[in-house]
Formats: sequence, C-alpha cells, structure tokens
Amino acid sequence: MRIGLGLDPSGSVDEVVDRARSLAASGASSLWASQIFGWDTLQLLAVVGREVPGVSLGSAVIPVHPRHPAMLAAQALTVQSATGGRLVLGIGLSHKLVVETLWGLSYDRPARYMEEYLSILLPLLRERRVDVSGTTLTGRSQLTIAGAAAPAVILAALQPRMLRLAGGLADGTVTWCTGPVTLEQQIVPIVTAAAAEAGHPAPRVVVPLPTIVTDDEADGRSMADGQLQGYGQIPVYRAVLDREGVDGPADISVVGDEASVAGQLRRLEDIGATEFVAIPCGTPADRRRTVEHLATLVS
Repeated sequence: MRIGLGLDPSGSVDEVVDRARSLAASGASSLWASQIFGWDTLQLLAVVGREVPGVSLGSAVIPVHPRHPAMLAAQALTVQSATGGRLVLGIGLSHKLVVETLWGLSYDRPARYMEEYLSILLPLLRERRVDVSGTTLTGRSQLTIAGAAAPAVILAALQPRMLRLAGGLADGTVTWCTGPVTLEQQIVPIVTAAAAEAGHPAPRVVVPLPTIVTDDEADGRSMADGQLQGYGQIPVYRAVLDREGVDGPADISVVGDEASVAGQLRRLEDIGATEFVAIPCGTPADRRRTVEHLATLVS
C-alpha cells in the first residue's frame, strides 16, 4: 500500500508550493488536494507539479456538476502535460445541498449523471474524441492536446451503483469519512468485482483519513473530530458511520502512537486499500510527528 499525504490548499500559491515541497521531501508517494471553496485544484496541482518533481498528484475530489466533461478533460490533460504525467484525477458528485442550493443545478439521478459524464470524459482523455448524446449531457468534440497521457480516473463512491462505475468504467475509487468495516464489506468487494467483470486491472482503492500520531489517543480523536466537523450529519456519511458502528467521524480516523498507527494502516492494506492518504491534523508538533512517522513506513 502506497502512502500519500493531504496537501493543505490554504494560503497563497507560494505557501502551498512550499508546503508541497516540504511534504514531498518526507518521501510521500503522492500529494492530494481537495476542491471546495478555494483555489482551483487542477490549476494549483499544475503549478505544484512544475515546482515539485517526482511526487504523484491527486485531486480528491473535483465536483463534476460545475464543469462540462469536455472542459474537465482539457484541464486534466493540461495538468498531465505540465507535470510529466503525474496526475490522478479524482472526481465526485458532491452533495445535493451543494449542487442544488449553492450552484442552482439539478441533482436528479446522480449516478446516471455520473455514468453519462464518464461516457464523455473517458473517451476524450483516452482517444481525444467523443460523440455522445445522453439524457442529461451531450459531448461532440475532440481535443488536439499532444504529448499528454490520459490520467487515471477514480470516483468518489460509496453506493453500489457508483462503485460499479468506479471499477467497471473508471480506474478505481477514492473514499472519504469511511472506515474499515465499510471498506471490507462493501467498497473493496464491489469495485474489485466490477473491474474483473469489465476485464480491467485491479482497481485503485484510495483511502484518505485524518491522521494523528500521538500518545494521547482521546485528545487526538477530539482534534480529528474538529477536522471532520459536520460530516457526521451528512446523510451519506451518517449511513457509513452507522455501518461502522461508531458515533462520529473521529472514531474512524487513524489516531494513536507509532505502533498503533502502523497497525491501523496494516489493517487497511489487508482489507484491500491500495493507497492511504494521511490528512495530518492536530497541533503543529502532532503534524510533524505524524509526517515523520509516515516517512519511516514509506521507507
């Protein structure tokens, strides 16, 4: 299992680049940034990739509704060209509240929307042309971007239909606020079976979670809870937490001393996670200790 790190996208672009340079020096295999209400993540990763060599770069995740798949394909291939092919393109549906209330767009039948989205996005990335007319999306275009390989595409997926798309059409899945029970019982089996049925290679299963190496587990989980504040009330994540049999997101975060954290990561690997993405949180000292410990596991 590869070990990556979450890249905090706050502050100026220069500050993000400096942060990325420091994290990459720890030996992390990849750096991952989210797309919420700050910098455009793909443009930011292109800048980071030009300044910080070697490390893979992932988006976790780009919401699909505000970007037509033809535009997202062009953006992703541009990042690939700028970074020497180091992008992993994580995309997702976001949430009904965000899509309908903040953006004024339809969230009707989201899994169907994603399937049609992929039917346009993937051919443009892989063959540079598409001619698709769907129920909600149409794509009739071609791209003339040269010298950029198609990035791996992974989906934020929790429900069976989305997981089948992740394994059967895309290259795997990226989770959030998801613990080992759900990974073992639902996510890994469904996405793996879908990939096998489609004749695809084994799918990527990328698992980001808040991570704190600390001697005070109770305090660490309290700080992790602050990192995930509000997620426990979002219905899709509440359902996952109920499946896990826990009260809140802090209970599925990776928290403990060095030996405990190593053991929790081994469990995720045994279940089938192909990449763990640590979101270091806590005090500055906690974050340094966390990154330093993960560096020993990478090496």
